[in-house]
Amino acid sequence: MTMLRPDLAIIADHVAPGSHVLDVGCGDGTLLAALRDERGCDARGMEIDAANVAHCVGLGLSVIQGDADRDLAIYPDGAFDYAILSQTLQTTHRPDLVLDHLLRIGRKAFVSFPNFAHWGVRLSLLWNGRMPVTRLLPVAWYETPNIHHLTIADFRAHLASRGITVEQSWFLSGDKLCSAAAANFRAEHAVFLLSRAAG
Repeated sequence: MTMLRPDLAIIADHVAPGSHVLDVGCGDGTLLAALRDERGCDARGMEIDAANVAHCVGLGLSVIQGDADRDLAIYPDGAFDYAILSQTLQTTHRPDLVLDHLLRIGRKAFVSFPNFAHWGVRLSLLWNGRMPVTRLLPVAWYETPNIHHLTIADFRAHLASRGITVEQSWFLSGDKLCSAAAANFRAEHAVFLLSRAAG
């Protein structure tokens, strides 16, 4: 059994065996390999970093180089059972459009992201007056890939405004699941399973 990052383990556990899956921003292919090898999925990936693409291809994974902001348009509607975007939404230039594409090309979409309203982030800003550096946000403001700092509350409000259904959600404090109660304050990381009615 592959040891996965906690948010990826949640996703892997909830992808139906044998599904057609696209992992956008698939990194080194860890999740793709687990879905292929342990869930029997037709798992494909898109990744912007050429070294990661080469690594994935070397593992026998079906991965192309591409940018979520520009290249999701190449996929036809309903091409996948699931489209996955893990820890990538906050790095895109137009997360709203990327999310629309995910729900266009996948019947369902998994989205995970760090919660910038977590109490530790708030405390760091209040106490130090500086952008925090934490385990999940490990780099300084000037080198971070994060360009849209969203919170769980922001994400929920956006979903409601776009008529997107939350099928399930999970919240992580450290590497442990925590309850949905006060998740915007307590959770460091969120994972959502989304869908949208056709039409």
